[in-house]
Amino acid sequence: MSNIFDLFKKIEQKNDTGPVSFIIAGLGNPGRDYAKTRHNIGFAALDHIAEKYGVKIDRAKFHALVGEAQIDGVRVLLMKPETFMNNSGTAIAEAAAFYKIPPERVLVLHDEISFEPGLLRIRRKGSAGGHNGLKSIIAHLSSEDFPRIKIGVGKKPTPEYDLADWVLGRLSEADALAIAKRFDDIAEAARLIIADKTEDAMSRFSK
Repeated sequence: MSNIFDLFKKIEQKNDTGPVSFIIAGLGNPGRDYAKTRHNIGFAALDHIAEKYGVKIDRAKFHALVGEAQIDGVRVLLMKPETFMNNSGTAIAEAAAFYKIPPERVLVLHDEISFEPGLLRIRRKGSAGGHNGLKSIIAHLSSEDFPRIKIGVGKKPTPEYDLADWVLGRLSEADALAIAKRFDDIAEAARLIIADKTEDAMSRFSK
């Protein structure tokens, strides 16, 4: 009987968390061909967060693959848009509208080619900075006021190097390792941002 009571208790606790009130979106492109590219590092970081909280991002909804995690009592939607990078905002705005979530409670994880692999920058808001995924999100949310964690994936080897070829290129083993070593930091930064402690996250991890 104790097992049944434990089950009811878990169900009750789950229901007590209330509706989804925060979104963490990792940016990338769907499909195996893009899995280990620089542009998909947002997906990889989100997968790490999902694993940390024991959930899977495998339900099709809002033109994305989604899962739900409870982070410090907050019900959070984890999402990987299936719309391709340039239309990321379509999926994110649809989910935000459905749950009535304001832009400041939408955290975006994305690649940043201006930084060395593994370097992080956390911002409360800002422009797209040339990133097409961010451009789409800003356009569909009609706002720049959403937090983001920029994940360094390395600069182009030369100014003439084609940008698309670079971001859609695969990470070297060393660069992939340098980035993976920061996944725990990204997960902790996300937890702090959800708890409205963005300044703490910035001071600890934007180095």
